Amino acid sequence: MTNHIPAPSRLPPLSPDAYDQAQKDAAADFQATRKVGFSGPWHVFIRSPELLTHAQRMGEYLRYRCKLSGRISEFVILLVAREWTQDFEFGAHRKHGLAAGLTEAIVAAIVEGRRPQGLDEELSVIWDFVTELQRTRRVSDTTYAQVLARFGEQGVIDLAGIIGYYSLLALTMNVARVTPPQGESYLPRFPE
Repeated sequence: MTNHIPAPSRLPPLSPDAYDQAQKDAAADFQATRKVGFSGPWHVFIRSPELLTHAQRMGEYLRYRCKLSGRISEFVILLVAREWTQDFEFGAHRKHGLAAGLTEAIVAAIVEGRRPQGLDEELSVIWDFVTELQRTRRVSDTTYAQVLARFGEQGVIDLAGIIGYYSLLALTMNVARVTPPQGESYLPRFPE
């Protein structure tokens, strides 16, 4: 792993005073749905207001109402953020993962790019699915069957949805060079 030298953001937050009407409408819709202000990806997505609206609605379902528990969801988000070395996403969700029941040891292993020791059966099956999909772009019949047996078809689709959605956010923030949340560190970079 190598240290990261921060580069300036390509798409820093816009002042709400500079928003056009479509941006104002998207920001108001976001606020009404999420009840929080913009951070991380939303400062980037405001430049495409319709995409912001659709993305935040999908995220609201996947994060708060999908079939999978918050603990599983946060575990998956950390795995995706690490796969894409997305500093904001990892930093923002590290604390959510700990609050949802993940341990510091699990988070540290993910940072180091290794399978955490002592995963329970539920997280072990999720680890296999997520890492297999991210590394091979496919999921074996065995891995699929394990997730299907534990979480059902909706669980499989929601799991794939979380992986895809947080990959979208990670890629967009990497293009924009979004920095980690205040108080969080940059992830170490793996050698190319």
